[in-house]
This record gives sequence, structure tokens and C-alpha cells, in this order.
Amino acid sequence: MTTLESNPTAANPTAAVLIIGNEILSGRTKDANLPHIAEKLGGIGVLLREARVVPDVEEEIIAALDALRARYSYVFTTGGIGPTHDDITSACVAKAFGVALERNPEAVARLERHYGDPSKLNEARLRMANIPAGGELIDNPISAAPGFRIGNVFVMAGVPNIMQAMLDGVLPRLQGGPALHARTVACELAEGVIAAELGALQDRHPELEIGSYPYFRNGYFGVSLVLRGTDEPRLEAATEELAGIVRRLGGTPNITVGTKG
Repeated sequence: MTTLESNPTAANPTAAVLIIGNEILSGRTKDANLPHIAEKLGGIGVLLREARVVPDVEEEIIAALDALRARYSYVFTTGGIGPTHDDITSACVAKAFGVALERNPEAVARLERHYGDPSKLNEARLRMANIPAGGELIDNPISAAPGFRIGNVFVMAGVPNIMQAMLDGVLPRLQGGPALHARTVACELAEGVIAAELGALQDRHPELEIGSYPYFRNGYFGVSLVLRGTDEPRLEAATEELAGIVRRLGGTPNITVGTKG
């Protein structure tokens, strides 16, 4: 169970992630970007509220992008900005914003410096310098081909280490809110045992988001109860209250800072 729509943390800037690529939907590639983006945004007080995965299909990319950028403070896209025929994200973003897709001189210069030998900078690689008019480049310290920002949309690579490097450069540009803190209370109780008490705890602490995540490990069922909020003293108080509930119900609470447990 989680609640967030009605509590004060919803006043923080919000974000969505748009993951683009047939390889994700086919299962060939396992997405590793979403957890990283969520963690980094939470650290600066930007709430990740939605994630979508769409194929390399122009109309679907544009429709998803338009829906997300109208609803959230920031949208982060991953994938589809490489040199091959199915890398269509940049062109789709240009169409969504109603601007031309242009060969960006600074992006070309970065690629020229990276490849050195002009013969290596073929037309396919130069496609990675095609940026929507008005787009602001996002640095790529690993392979030079930049991402870009236009409006409230940040377009980044799908390769995890490149995406992470791009995001590191993007984060200082964002207007965040109070940082979100988290505590996890793990215990070997079934959700059904603790559900009523957990719901009552949420009612007493509407300023917090409280989630219940069951697990099975080492032959035992249990549950990780995660509390998140911007007010750390209230978070600590609710965590101790929850630990007391667990003990009263016959469990042994294991409290950790963060969402692991």
C-alpha cells in the first residue's frame, strides 16, 4: 500500500521516465536505468511519478512524450539516440515540439574531437549530432555523442554507464525540493498479519508514504515496510512506532536507513 497523491510531498517537483526501445519490450535487454534515475532524483527532492516503455515507433514515442511532458515537471528519456536506423528518438522529440531537427555544429565538433580520424566520422555517426532546434546539449564524457534538453525534456542515452554520466551533468540544472529520506522495517510477518495496523499508521502519518513489499528468502516469508518523507524527525518517529507494532504482533523488526531490508 502507498499513498502519495494527497500528502505534502506531492508539492515537490515531479518527473517521469520514458524508456524507448524494442529491445526492452522484447526482454532482450534488461533496463538498468530506471532504478538509478529514481534514486538520484529522490536525493534532490524530485519525485519520480511514472515510467513508460515504448517501442521504436514514431507515433507512440510522440504520444507518450506529449502526455508526460504536460503532466510532470521533468521528463527523462533513455534510448534511441545512437547511429542506426532505429534510433529515432531525436527526430520524434523534434516533431513533438514542432521544431526542425538540425545538424548541431557543437555536437559535430565534439564527435570530431572524439574520433580524431575524419574517416571514422561517417554519416551514421554524424546522425548522433542531429539535435532539435533550440536544444541544449547534455555532455557525454564517455563517448562524446551528446544528449540534449529541450523544454522540460532531457534526452539521454540508453547505455547505462553513458546515461549515468549524462545524468550526473543534468542534476545540478534541476530545481529540486526537500530531499526524500527513507527507512525500512523488515520482519518475518505476513502482510495479512500487519495490514490493519499498517493502514492505521498511514492514517496517523499522512505526510509520509508507507509501502509494503513482501519477500521470500532463506525459506521464510517476510515483508519490507518502507517509509519515505521529507521530514526526518517525523519519519524517525513513525519508524519507531512501526517497529513497536511489529514487536507487538510477534515479529522482530530490522530497521535500516534507505529502502533495503
